[in-house]
Amino acid sequence: MIKSFSDLEVYRLSYQFSIDIFHLSKQFPVSEKYSLTSQIIRSTRSISANIAEGFGRRIYQAEFKKFLIYSTGSLEESKVWLNFAKDCEYITPQQFNLLQMKTNEIGAKLYKLYINWKS
Repeated sequence: MIKSFSDLEVYRLSYQFSIDIFHLSKQFPVSEKYSLTSQIIRSTRSISANIAEGFGRRIYQAEFKKFLIYSTGSLEESKVWLNFAKDCEYITPQQFNLLQMKTNEIGAKLYKLYINWKS
């Protein structure tokens, strides 16, 4: 039974993803602090934050689903920042591939939750 947003697997996965990115971004150059580092941290945190906020409005099915769409948008934005990190050689291709697999899993779970949610 789902009593809290933290009971949602996609929330837990997206939250852990944002923590992983936070730790990984510590190795980015200082010159990226107010650009790539800030943007990727904000977009990854927004994934789980939107799930939580939407869950708070779940009695209105359309509201919850709207926030799942926002969460998906933040996930897609995060993918762009990961591409920059890879292409600027701040992360290895192996790190990128692992993170890309995580984004794919989160995206699939967001979509499934969106399709199957009933207030």
